[in-house]
Amino acid sequence: MMSNPEPPKAPTPKPAPMKLNPVRTPIHEEPPHERSKGFGEVLHPYSMEEAVLEAKRCIQCGRPYCVEACPITQDVRDYIRLLQERRFDEASKVILRDNPFASTLCKVCYHYCEDACLVGKKGVPVAIRHLKRSALANANSDLTYVPLPKNGQKVAIIGGGPAGLMAAWELGLRGYTVTLFEKEPVLGGQARTIPHYRMDGSELDQDVARFKNLDLTFVMGKRAGVDFTPESLLKEGYGAVYIALGTNFNRPLGIPGENLPGVFPAFDLLKDLNRGKHIVMGKKIVVLGGGDVAMDAVRSALRLSPGAEVTLIYRRSPDEMPADKEETKGAEEEGVKFLFLHAPLRILGSNHVEGIVIQKMELGPPDASGRRSPVPIQGAEETIHCDTVIPAVGQKTDLNGFSKSIDLKLGSQGWPEGGREDKMTAIEGVFASGGRSVVYAMAAGSRAAEAIDTYLKKKMQQAPTPRPDPFGGSQPAPKTPKGYTKPVWKL
Repeated sequence: MMSNPEPPKAPTPKPAPMKLNPVRTPIHEEPPHERSKGFGEVLHPYSMEEAVLEAKRCIQCGRPYCVEACPITQDVRDYIRLLQERRFDEASKVILRDNPFASTLCKVCYHYCEDACLVGKKGVPVAIRHLKRSALANANSDLTYVPLPKNGQKVAIIGGGPAGLMAAWELGLRGYTVTLFEKEPVLGGQARTIPHYRMDGSELDQDVARFKNLDLTFVMGKRAGVDFTPESLLKEGYGAVYIALGTNFNRPLGIPGENLPGVFPAFDLLKDLNRGKHIVMGKKIVVLGGGDVAMDAVRSALRLSPGAEVTLIYRRSPDEMPADKEETKGAEEEGVKFLFLHAPLRILGSNHVEGIVIQKMELGPPDASGRRSPVPIQGAEETIHCDTVIPAVGQKTDLNGFSKSIDLKLGSQGWPEGGREDKMTAIEGVFASGGRSVVYAMAAGSRAAEAIDTYLKKKMQQAPTPRPDPFGGSQPAPKTPKGYTKPVWKL
């Protein structure tokens, strides 16, 4: 007797595509009239429920555009997926696997990932940076990194900013003995100039605390070119040297009156402010510049001098201004006035700032950066009465004490770098690089560490070491997630 054939199985239904929600879960922030009274943090973290709700807006693109836009290839898609599933501890571990300065970046990164988010094509991008903050705040982020066994090789790093610290992390994980030299009494470089209304200052310490098991020594208060040179470090037995100096000196205006009392160069101002120095300003304040340092300076000036009239003067139009749009919006809400297409000619005063003469500009053809160049309109000058001027027109690096034989080049915004593709300088074994923001500097440090590992392993006739699992797992950390094609950023 024949048995009845089994009925054909119904095909497994494909999961329904995730529905795009264009509306962002609101981020809590202090109202403008309240926050400008002091340096308390402006933004507040999501609750766990809010974080899950916002994470569910991520449509988990097959191609992770957000990751391709991230200079350090943070696996955004994976940790957001874990948050969707309420797996906060695992999300935190994924974040810290790729990003040793997550406590810092979750508050101050300019979230290039959000600019690439496809949800932003139909509405507001997923609040990726804020989700990172929530994952760390609501999970176990008190983790420490586990290095490979010591490999007997020593590397010196000059500069304790984001690039130098990232290189120290990468090399320390691979088993190198690393000595980092920093001329200041604290680590962090330009990250230590970020005002406390963006982060309270403890975040970088939390990040560095996770390095405690790495074979890493910090030598503070020692300055390259004065206390040592890259060449002397090589002679001391370091197999390689990485120069990660950044741009820690104000670029002068080059106009009369810039040395008058009442002129506060922005970088020095922000550094002093972060170190608790008492700063007294006037009631009519002018900030010169249009970058991120200028925006930090103008918002800090409001808080330093309650009730002051604060004006930012920029020589190009709003479209050409490079400052982060979120920071610009915050400044506008707090009452900062903006005067575009004007450039400073001279600062007035005998014993103190009394005013500034500015030149009206118009936009000409694009310059090397792609922005239209400002051109003076002859005879179109005006005077603004003020008692404080804050120049924020860029920074430069102090290369005094470095030999010409090293042949350092200058990056797009003034940091020193090596002339070879791997950023090695004219002196074998000495590398140099930097970046234009905290996360870009981290990417530069990561690449430099990989180049140093390749260089030293080649000398020993060994293959380069992939970044190991930072938490001691047996498999190397994934370099890129599934679907990743190519980076959409440039150092």
